[in-house]
Amino acid sequence: MTDRTFATLEIDAAPEPLYDVAADVASYPEWASGVKAVEVVENNPDGTVARARFVLDIGIKEIRYVLRYTHDRPSLLSWVAEDSDDLKSLEGSYQFTSGDGSTEVVYSLIVEPNFSFPGFLRRQAEKQIVTTALRGLRKRVAEGS
Repeated sequence: MTDRTFATLEIDAAPEPLYDVAADVASYPEWASGVKAVEVVENNPDGTVARARFVLDIGIKEIRYVLRYTHDRPSLLSWVAEDSDDLKSLEGSYQFTSGDGSTEVVYSLIVEPNFSFPGFLRRQAEKQIVTTALRGLRKRVAEGS
């Protein structure tokens, strides 16, 4: 079993705008490092994204996958890969917990590539992804998306 990687960041914003930025997956190429392209392929009846196709540039290759999303606004956005030649599995989430004028955001990620990638490098890459994503989220919300 692969270990889950997570990072936490306190952000000076309410959970709702943070959730809204995280749930706007079509805009990820504008602010999420390494995300080259996103295509929303299905929306839920309420307009939230149900499924999206991603192209991620990890330097050594481009990874393509489709994610299925579960929404619990404003506290949790989670996803799981459902279609990828490049990944055995991918699961992740943003969890938003309101604090005293700020929000604690926990980004959790587990990735199992379908190609040879040493475990220690995978864990290092996951840590970089979650840390960079949280910083990007904070910056995007501060800019007013």
